[in-house]
Amino acid sequence: MGTSQSSGGPGGGVPMVPSWTPDPPAGGSPESESGGGKAPDEPAAPAPEAPPRAPVPAPLAPPARFLGARRALGDYARSGDSRELRRGLGHYVRTGYGGSATATRRFGGTATTAGALGGALASVAAGQPAAPGSPLDPVLLAGRTAQEVMDAVVEVVRPVDGTQDAEAERASIRDALSELLTRFPDADLLNLDPDQRAFAIERFTAIDVFRRFELDLGKTIIEKAPSAATALARLREARDFIKQSVAASFRKLRGAGRTLTSGRIGQVVGDALKETFEIFEGYAE
Repeated sequence: MGTSQSSGGPGGGVPMVPSWTPDPPAGGSPESESGGGKAPDEPAAPAPEAPPRAPVPAPLAPPARFLGARRALGDYARSGDSRELRRGLGHYVRTGYGGSATATRRFGGTATTAGALGGALASVAAGQPAAPGSPLDPVLLAGRTAQEVMDAVVEVVRPVDGTQDAEAERASIRDALSELLTRFPDADLLNLDPDQRAFAIERFTAIDVFRRFELDLGKTIIEKAPSAATALARLREARDFIKQSVAASFRKLRGAGRTLTSGRIGQVVGDALKETFEIFEGYAE
């Protein structure tokens, strides 16, 4: 789970959303995803150009931003009480990241990368020709192992850029594709069906949320747990809880007609993140 990369988390006085973090894609409505009820051949009216908006400065983190989260997670690490885990997640979002809205902005890279992942998997499944020299060129991937295909997907979707976010997202992509192959043993990574691609996108999102949480606060759980084995068990429980929470948010959006359709993946993922962080923030009540 990468516990060796856990740290004390970012401190106070720094922007809660780093300058390199992309804004989450704007959310859409069920009508906009289905064409707004227009007949298939009816041309869409051109959308008016929106005036450019000045970027909203990210709020600065307060001193001891993770203090409440550390206290709750320390109790969780010692006792295994799931209520303390939920309370820790609540303080993590509410104070650590200034609430669900700012937390969603902080995970803008997750939504953007999820969209790129979905696009790459859909393109290769549709047999669309890759750019010359692309790691996803079917000719280059012929006869390659699943691990080599995963590596190619990672290089296309999230190239190295020197940020911690990039390294975390690259690892999250690999983990998501590994879980996909566990869930669908006969899946072909170069020809995934829509349900398999949706699973990969949802699982990437959940794993990336956990990975950031672990980088910020995993050290607290490791240090406060009574043993190394217990610490790993607590982190697995936290990972499972976050995965279940993110999955529930995606299910809620699907029930409202928000599906991971091509071109809107980043928007749906951003909305799922917002839904998840709103739930987490409520745990701090």
